[in-house]
Amino acid sequence: MDRTNFHIFLLLCLVSILKSQGQSTEKKVPIFEVLEEITNQHGIIFNYESNLLNDVTVIPVSQDLSLSVKIKNLEKQSDLIFEKVSNLVYSISIAVRLCGYIKDSDLEQPLLGATINGKFAYALTDENGFFEIVLKSTNEIVTIRHLGFKTIERQVTYFDLEQCGTITMLVQQEVIAPVLIETYLVRGIDKRQDWTTSIDYSRFSLLPGLIESDVLQTVQALPSVLSVDETVSNINIRGGSNDQNLILWDDIKMYQTGHFFGLISSFNPLMTQTASVINNGSDVSLTDGVSGTIHMQTDKQIDSKFNGIFGVNFLNAELFSNIPIGNKSSLQIASRKSLDDFVRTPTYDVYFDRVTQDTEAENNVSNVTNSNQEFNFYDTSFRWLYQPTDKDHIRLNFILVNNDLGFNETADINSNLRTRRSKISQNSLAVGLNYKRQWNEAFSSRINVYNSEYKLQALNADVLSNQLQLQENIVSETSIKIDNSFEENLWRFNLGYQFTETEVINLNDIDLPRFVRRDEEILREHGAFGQAWYKNSNNNFSVRGGVRANYLTRFERLIIEPRLNLRKSIGNQIEIEAQGEFKHQSTSQIVNFQNDFLGIENRRWQLTDNDSIPIIQSKQVSLGFMYKNSGWLLDAKGYYKTVNGITTQSQSFTTKYEFAKEKGSYDVLGFEFLCRKTFNNFNSWLSYSYINNTYTFENLEEIQFPSNFDITHSVTLGTTFSNTSWNISAGINYRTGNPTSIPLVGSEILDDEVNFDQANNERLLDYLRIDASAIYKFKINNTFRSEIGASIWNISNRENAINNYYRVNENNATEGFSRFSLGLTTNAVVRVYF
Repeated sequence: MDRTNFHIFLLLCLVSILKSQGQSTEKKVPIFEVLEEITNQHGIIFNYESNLLNDVTVIPVSQDLSLSVKIKNLEKQSDLIFEKVSNLVYSISIAVRLCGYIKDSDLEQPLLGATINGKFAYALTDENGFFEIVLKSTNEIVTIRHLGFKTIERQVTYFDLEQCGTITMLVQQEVIAPVLIETYLVRGIDKRQDWTTSIDYSRFSLLPGLIESDVLQTVQALPSVLSVDETVSNINIRGGSNDQNLILWDDIKMYQTGHFFGLISSFNPLMTQTASVINNGSDVSLTDGVSGTIHMQTDKQIDSKFNGIFGVNFLNAELFSNIPIGNKSSLQIASRKSLDDFVRTPTYDVYFDRVTQDTEAENNVSNVTNSNQEFNFYDTSFRWLYQPTDKDHIRLNFILVNNDLGFNETADINSNLRTRRSKISQNSLAVGLNYKRQWNEAFSSRINVYNSEYKLQALNADVLSNQLQLQENIVSETSIKIDNSFEENLWRFNLGYQFTETEVINLNDIDLPRFVRRDEEILREHGAFGQAWYKNSNNNFSVRGGVRANYLTRFERLIIEPRLNLRKSIGNQIEIEAQGEFKHQSTSQIVNFQNDFLGIENRRWQLTDNDSIPIIQSKQVSLGFMYKNSGWLLDAKGYYKTVNGITTQSQSFTTKYEFAKEKGSYDVLGFEFLCRKTFNNFNSWLSYSYINNTYTFENLEEIQFPSNFDITHSVTLGTTFSNTSWNISAGINYRTGNPTSIPLVGSEILDDEVNFDQANNERLLDYLRIDASAIYKFKINNTFRSEIGASIWNISNRENAINNYYRVNENNATEGFSRFSLGLTTNAVVRVYF
């Protein structure tokens, strides 16, 4: 039996070998002959190009096989693709190879993990952005997707099939207006077609005196944007006070803008990707900020690669990290910490002296000694992006900012040393959630919700009288905004609604004698807005107009605000634009006494009461002209602005009317001019601004007089050199001295108080500052790169007075005091990118 089985096994093997040899020697025939047999047997039709099957031969297939098996057999024997069109029709085509490199449109960096889908094939890009895919037909639709970018859907014939070309993907998360003027001042600062000045810090080069991309320092390089006291917490846009600026961080309104109580920005420069400056013709979705808007934004692109930055300068250490989370989200985290806990640098000492200059922290009353002065700051922020589908985008933001300053006060009381500690803290905490739904190519909706908290607290220890005074200023604001956008041909329409609730608390608490006053106010505001934007097909004419209706429930008051922007291009070199807007705001910063909050940050936020503190309302128009040609740019603009509802307490009076409490208005007539020339790696510019800024207070001694922010002439001259390794910049800033009041000559004192001459009839000495900075960039290896830089602020060490005041001294004579800006200040930075 075993022998019989063995013979059977040998026989089967022999038959199999003979059969395979017979097949291998079977003669190949033209494929169209096989197709004709299949057509006759199965009653189907094959569609193909006439020359597609030339010279294609195959081994005939058995007629006993099914139709599907026959077709698969033919596909294996050739490079042909058979596609079933219907039960009776099959199309035949040749396989198509598509390859390429996918990059993002902004930074032109390779995109890792982009998906490429055909009808039956699938591919992913590598770290170089490269992909390769084999498709069945040139008629196939290829879909390219990457989180945070606009999906590409094109027929295969759209792509370059001859070579592996570059495919660019556009960022989809935000609608970004096209650039109108590139390199408006230096590389990275552009004028956009939505009438904003935009700063892109991923392309930013350098400005004189700066080694950090500090947003609120950078914007002061623009015409008519300056700070009368050289701080970022007191920026004046077209003659307005700082509280009249709307400061947004990823659509969250912020009430604190500075570290070192205003000397550097509280927004981490490693986290902030772009900033937009608006000084007229605001989008109707924006409220508040009667003087201007500064909108900072983090990166809107989901980055699928881990990367980070570590840096240290003479003031702080900083860290940034981008962390991918799966394939659909990424998290960015950034933090900064002052170096005071570790080392105290000369730069830190200069900043500290500037902050505490002429305050209780620097010079206390007689018989009281200050010691153990400490100051530190930190901030942390994160931004989480999540894109569950191509049409849904979610962004979550968080920011925490903190400043602390403290010092001991010691006095000899009856031969006993008594020590008390005074301190001040300023901090902010905010969280925001943004959701965008792209319903289709034309229609999208966006919901933005945020809560912003601000707290200023000071504990003033009077060691002589053994008294403690606690002061607090707290702001809590919650807002929700819905904005719908629809695009049709050359038009874009926006329709939306916003609700805002703002609560302000002011506390004064004294232990001896016991006194407590706590004021709490809440204001709720509803806003509805609509807007239309038209751009013609040639893109040489654009008009955007809209209306915002605001209803303040507490006062039952309706405020209507129209806004309009026009632009007309004449050829390729000339642009003419006109803008106008009505705006309002319900919060302002006031000063009750110069020594409030230890005199370091004496401004407190206050809600309108629609009476003694009115609602601030503004009207503004402007007309501008731009000329660009061969690297030259000339930009000239004139404007008129009137603002009603201001109070003397909000205007930083330190001389006459320091203690007045009156309401009034101001009018500004201004002119801005910028001349910029770009040649090779150099950018040079000259900017000039003229302002005639006049107060009107009906109940003061002088009804009309120059504003405290009437900086009549301001000139900036600068140049920047930039290449792949170096950024070098130097510049000069000059402006007219601040207006001030002086005692009346011959009658300096009246009723034991300083008797002033006419308000703001004199000026401080003119302001002049020369700055320079340089950064060198180099590659360490394939993983790490670095940059080192240094800056000099106020190279000439000029004493620039920023304000002054007068007091009656113990000899019954007037005595003048002045506060000065930073002297010669150096800084250096080292950063490592990984």
